[in-house]
Order: sequence, then structure tokens, then C-alpha cells
Amino acid sequence: MNLAGSIFGSTIGRKIIIAATGVILIGFVIGHLVGNLQIFEEADRINGYGAFLHQLGPLLWVARIVLLASVILHIWAATVLTLENHAARQIKYGVKHTIQATLASRMMRWTGVVVLAFLLYHLAHFTLGFTSVATYKENLPLYTMVGDYRVAGFLAVKSGTQVLDVRSMVILGFQQPVVSLFYLLAVGLLSFHLLHGADSLFQTFGWRSQKWAGALRKLVIVFCAIYFLGNAAIPTAVLLGKIPLAESARAAARP
Repeated sequence: MNLAGSIFGSTIGRKIIIAATGVILIGFVIGHLVGNLQIFEEADRINGYGAFLHQLGPLLWVARIVLLASVILHIWAATVLTLENHAARQIKYGVKHTIQATLASRMMRWTGVVVLAFLLYHLAHFTLGFTSVATYKENLPLYTMVGDYRVAGFLAVKSGTQVLDVRSMVILGFQQPVVSLFYLLAVGLLSFHLLHGADSLFQTFGWRSQKWAGALRKLVIVFCAIYFLGNAAIPTAVLLGKIPLAESARAAARP
């Protein structure tokens, strides 16, 4: 059997696929959060960040394709393993032995389904513009950069450049309570999903020993808590009116 057959055709191989794609997806959600938190700074920051991403052109699409492939492989491998586990249970237990299993591990499938639905909606909402954000893009005036936007010290977007007003689009999107509440629910479930996923990742790669298991678990819990709070801060601040919307954007968004 060749290498690909060994990886895709074995239980261990599928666990490695889940772990490897999990690393990619965890890296993405961290980068996504760091970029989004720039909304709490001056408008130049997140608007420059958005313009920088669009300037990547083909590279941005390569990243999107890698992420999409990672999501598909992650879901496929997890589904196959789940089906194999069910098929292996030829004798149903009279009592469910879930004492040693954490709540996060038992809810992995359901949190995964909700998170997938959220990701699809989030893409339609902010990236593909299938929702009200498409109207904002058409009506909002372009934002003129006041200063330079730099990435790792390199000039990415020059001052005076007109870019999409990403900041206003995010604020207007999260001013809809239903959208914000669904976002909070989804990032909560994603954090719950990561709680077991990141912990399992250490086990799959052989990085967790009896000596370090407790410390790694605490590290994962802290990471997931910080991730949730960071994401929750954005819609919460918008709903509470803590992130002001420019008057020009407010006027353009009026029906």
C-alpha cells in the first residue's frame, strides 16, 4: 500500500489527518481573531488589514483553497472514524460508559455541525456578500487611509489610498442582534469544540505524557477561554455602542 493509501485507509492515518488539518484550522482562527481585534483601534488598522488581504490576490485564494480542503478532510476523517466506531460496537451496552469522557468530547459531532453552519453563514455574510453586507459594500463610501498600514514593518497600504470601509461593514453587520447572538453562540461552540480537539491533537502527535497531561489541559482551557472572550468582545462592544460608527457610514446605511 502506498503512503496515501496508508494515511487515508487506516484509523491511525485518519487520526493524523484530523490532527494535521486541526493545526491548520487553529492557526487560521487565531490569525482571524488577531486581525478582527484591530476594529478596537483606529479605522486605518482594520481597513488597511482588509485592503492588504485583498492585495494578496492569487495567494489569498490559495490560502482559501487550503482552508477549504482542510475543512473537508477534517470533516471526512472525523465522520469515517465515527462510523467505524459505531460499526465496531456489535454489542450495545446496557449502560453508557461516559464517566471518563469529557462533555466536550461527547459533543464534538454536534458542535462541529453548528460550527460548520456558522462558517458557511459567516462566509456568506462578510466574505461573499450574499446578505445585507453586500448592500453596505455598494452604499458605503470608500475609506481614505489617513496613515500607512504596515505588516511586519513592511509598507502594505499607503496613506491616501481609498479602500473598502471594512470597519463600518463589521459594525453594521453586528448591529443586528440576531446576527450577533448567533455569532456568540457559534464561537462559544467553536471554543468548546477546540477544547477537546486541541487536547486530542497533543495525544495524536505523542506530545502528551502522564507527566504533562494536566498542564497541557490547563493550557488548552486558557487558550479556549481567551479565544472565546476575544471573539465575543467584538459583537458585544458593537451592541453596547462601544465602537462608534462614522457619520458618513451611518448616513449611507440608512434606507
